[in-house]
Amino acid sequence: MKGRTIILDHLGDVEAAALMVDGHLDDLLVDTPDAPRVGTIYRAIADRPVKGQGGMFLKSPDGSAFLRQIKGLAPGQPILVQVTGFAEEGKAIPVTSKLLFKSRYAIITPEAPGLNISRAIRDEPERDRLLEIAHEAMDGAEYGLILRSCCSGADGEAITEDIEAMLNLAHAVLSDTSTDMETLAEGDGPHVLAWRDWVEPAEIVTNEGGFEEHGVLDALDGLMEDMAPLSGGASMYIEPTRALVAVDVNTGSDVSLAAGIKANMACARALPRALRLRGLGGQIVLDLAPMPKKDRRPFETALRAAFRTDDVETALVGWTPLGHYELQRKRARAPLTEVLA
Repeated sequence: MKGRTIILDHLGDVEAAALMVDGHLDDLLVDTPDAPRVGTIYRAIADRPVKGQGGMFLKSPDGSAFLRQIKGLAPGQPILVQVTGFAEEGKAIPVTSKLLFKSRYAIITPEAPGLNISRAIRDEPERDRLLEIAHEAMDGAEYGLILRSCCSGADGEAITEDIEAMLNLAHAVLSDTSTDMETLAEGDGPHVLAWRDWVEPAEIVTNEGGFEEHGVLDALDGLMEDMAPLSGGASMYIEPTRALVAVDVNTGSDVSLAAGIKANMACARALPRALRLRGLGGQIVLDLAPMPKKDRRPFETALRAAFRTDDVETALVGWTPLGHYELQRKRARAPLTEVLA
């Protein structure tokens, strides 16, 4: 099946959204009823500093949170923070004090005043149109605004409504003068996130049973396996441990001199999608197929290009003395194995 299809459905009682591209599962969002959603905003209470880690533990309505900030904070002080990712079992919720109010077209940035248009929009008349919309909608507001790339060609009234909705939410959160620990705004669920972030033209399926009808459930069965097939008969095994995610690349039945570089290049192209669908982050170590050192640079170039289009922040760290390649990836989603357990 060619084209893009967005399916909004449920896995049991849990809300979920899937993006199919040319008949293959390209992205998956699953709600986490037992964990706070990314984007949730708390009024938390500073608890105790951890100077060795350069941060502060906070008390939040959903348990202990960790903020990488100490300066200006004292135990017992209330502070507004936003959830940035998912915590491993037994660890604190990662949060930031730099709040963002994000929707499909607009991002309100309270700590960064000014009106900004996505650099992906290069057409000057279109940038002028969007800047005019931004000036009218913000109307002297003290917060900053970023208009996202999907604003290009979008209806001006829809953009204005989006800006105003985020402005109202930001004002409601930031003007609350209470000092009690509280959840001030819930993060977006999978269906809203799909509308917000999957902005390219697509068929939308909302009927119950859409996952089964469009092959999402079959794809999920494959994701529960450690082995992920690669082109040319190669494969990679993706095995999360408590400390890191190990990825082992195998050449399969190919015994040619170029088998190693071909398998590794296939891994580079497939890895962002494989990690994204499985919800894996943290430290990632690639045990690549044997290849000459002269082929390392092309591999890194391919890996960098593949992650450039991935939404989850990933740092390409480099080679270890043993010849492994390391990455550090933000824990932006809960591991699929935990969500479907």
